[in-house]
Amino acid sequence: MVKQKKKRKIDLLFITACISTSLVLLLIGIVTLLLLTANDLSRHLRQEMTVEVILKESITDTQLSSLRRSIEAAPYCAVCSYISKDEALKEMTKAMGTDPSQFLEYNPFYASLNIRLEADYACSDSLKVIEKKIAAKEGVREVSWQKDLLDVINSNIHKVAGILLILAVILSLVSFTLINNTIKLTIYAQRFILYSMKLVGAKWSFIRRPFIRRNLWIGLASALLTCLMIWYGLQLGLKYEPWLIMLAEPRILIPVFGVVTLIGLLITGICALHSVNRFLRMKSGELHYV
Repeated sequence: MVKQKKKRKIDLLFITACISTSLVLLLIGIVTLLLLTANDLSRHLRQEMTVEVILKESITDTQLSSLRRSIEAAPYCAVCSYISKDEALKEMTKAMGTDPSQFLEYNPFYASLNIRLEADYACSDSLKVIEKKIAAKEGVREVSWQKDLLDVINSNIHKVAGILLILAVILSLVSFTLINNTIKLTIYAQRFILYSMKLVGAKWSFIRRPFIRRNLWIGLASALLTCLMIWYGLQLGLKYEPWLIMLAEPRILIPVFGVVTLIGLLITGICALHSVNRFLRMKSGELHYV
């Protein structure tokens, strides 16, 4: 009967340690996920940048075809689409809720080419060069792009990346402290067993082995639980936000799961070693006042 109660108590400690450790690892996993996808998110935002090439009224079909082919063949172009005067008028009518041609008695808009850029070229320096090259071509009236928006996007991405790195360091320190306290409590309950083994002449390495092994199992179980939470969290999020698919790609998730598992094993192993050594160094009287 006593053995059953003792076993039940140890299982409860194991489960409690796994849950508390997995919650800490979940925070580390989320930050790691964001760090790994920051570059993809940056590329996605930059690829949404467009350059508008406004065409002259006098441009011929031959000039338009030549201009479009040269732009589509350029390395900076991801997609190039043509918007006629009528299409531009329809878009603005829909946006404004009124047709400006009705009171102006003419279509005030120009035909244009909208260029979606490759992410590597979506920076101010590259766009200034691209703007000059396109503006010099025949049939081009004006080249415009959102300069302020691009600078804000690039600036904010660097700020977010820096904040995530700082947060990752802070979380690592906090996680080590929390997991260390959790493991210390699980070993604290068996401190007198440690002392008894030391009294009968058992080597410290022999005494440490089962405690380290047990806590490594806690680290592994916690990591697996954390990976499942991240996976199911992403699957649930995809139902509401389809863009989260970039976070659920194997090339992102496999490194995240690897980092979570490695940190889980390292922290629990190191904390177990530190806690066991601490109690082994104590004398009999000190064990009662810990």
